[in-house]
Amino acid sequence: MPTHNRILYWFRNDLRLHDNAGFAAACEDATQVLPVYVFDPRQFRELAAIGVKKTGIFRTNFLIECVADLRASLRARGADLIIRVGEPSQILADLAETIDAQAIYASKEVTSEETDVESALSKRLKPLNIDIEFFWTSTLYHVRDLPFGVAKLPDIFTQFRNRVEKYAPVRELVPTPDALQLPDDVDSGDMPTLSTFGFDNALKSDVRAAVPFKGGETAAVARLERYLWEKDLIRTYKDTRNGMLGEDYSSKFSAWLAHGCLSPRFVFHEVKRYEQERIANDSTYWLIFELIWRDFFRFVALKFGTRLFKPSGIKHDLQKHWRRDFDLFQRWAEGETGIPFIDANMRELNHTGFMSNRGRQNVGSFLVKDLGIDWTWGAAYFESLLVDYDPCSNWGNWNYVAGVGNDPREDRYFNILTQASRYDERGDYVKHWLPELANVPADKIQVVSTLTRQQQTDYDVALGEDYPMPIVNPAKWMKK
Repeated sequence: MPTHNRILYWFRNDLRLHDNAGFAAACEDATQVLPVYVFDPRQFRELAAIGVKKTGIFRTNFLIECVADLRASLRARGADLIIRVGEPSQILADLAETIDAQAIYASKEVTSEETDVESALSKRLKPLNIDIEFFWTSTLYHVRDLPFGVAKLPDIFTQFRNRVEKYAPVRELVPTPDALQLPDDVDSGDMPTLSTFGFDNALKSDVRAAVPFKGGETAAVARLERYLWEKDLIRTYKDTRNGMLGEDYSSKFSAWLAHGCLSPRFVFHEVKRYEQERIANDSTYWLIFELIWRDFFRFVALKFGTRLFKPSGIKHDLQKHWRRDFDLFQRWAEGETGIPFIDANMRELNHTGFMSNRGRQNVGSFLVKDLGIDWTWGAAYFESLLVDYDPCSNWGNWNYVAGVGNDPREDRYFNILTQASRYDERGDYVKHWLPELANVPADKIQVVSTLTRQQQTDYDVALGEDYPMPIVNPAKWMKK
């Protein structure tokens, strides 16, 4: 039986109806539920230090698609999604008061910007006598099911994985609500466009993109269905996951997971069903393994708070000092370093909003270890550009790369030439994103700076004109 007449449900990074504990609870606890999404303009401000928007065009476009899909799903169930643009705590408090809501329900976030908004909203609701309740919706393992308190979270991933796999259950899925009733006389609001957030042009898709990301729960579930059941791609995931080209070498679930269009528990239970009905092997396990990594970074963020975002990292290492050379950083960001493997990855990111996990580790290592640039600039650049940006995974990974996180290996370093030779042996990936190097043979493509003048003529590339000279000497990788 409903305990409230009206509840306002605030959608955040949980843009789905399936396995959504918070929304399902609101539907159960109230006679009427008002679903709301608020676009916060502060998330689209300019980051003066590195000259990009906090949320760039790719993620903004994906987010708009996610919200539009959620609205369509709610309308199909007789409800609607109220959409607003502005400061969330003010808008939500005013709306809750206007419709005489007894409570606001929402998913719980863990990083500082999101929790600051939660605190601001809570303060506004107190004098209005409106309750607020948060629900854990974002991880495979529920925070209350961990076999340790968050303060006792193991610093090493393997220790975390071993304990949760042994002692923590993965909960069953929360049923999806069916028919919904919406309060009358509430203006649903218009869907914003890219121009709402200061983007001049419509998003142009690049035909070279690995996957045409389409935002929303509908596309997320379709991708899962295709990857597991239609094409059987999970069967070989562990062998192919480090690929660089194409749509199918990895699951590409990350963008939908980041926006909450796809529940990690739903992925888990589908993989388990696949193992029962088709095959269980190292590859099927490895997809779950990656979901556990994602959980780990979220719990690390919960444990360490704002330290995740500071140059000293969660280690609070004040001995490390970083360069803030903007010109050098820009060469990296624009894919103009003269190191083909690095430049190809950065250009893919700039043109599509996506980069493989292998690419991210290499460009991160190069920025931090080879150029000595402040890693927080790299993390902020990724935050702006990546369609699948998730604050916990992004900043957690950059802590790792910079050596200020909880990596058991001290001073982890990537030999870029070794990596390029292993993961792009024939140079197909480099040529895909650096067409100016199309005629350079495979054995020269990763060390193009060593070409003689005659070779440059033979391969139709002029170093320093068609393609830049390297900003670091690649000979150091050859020696190693």
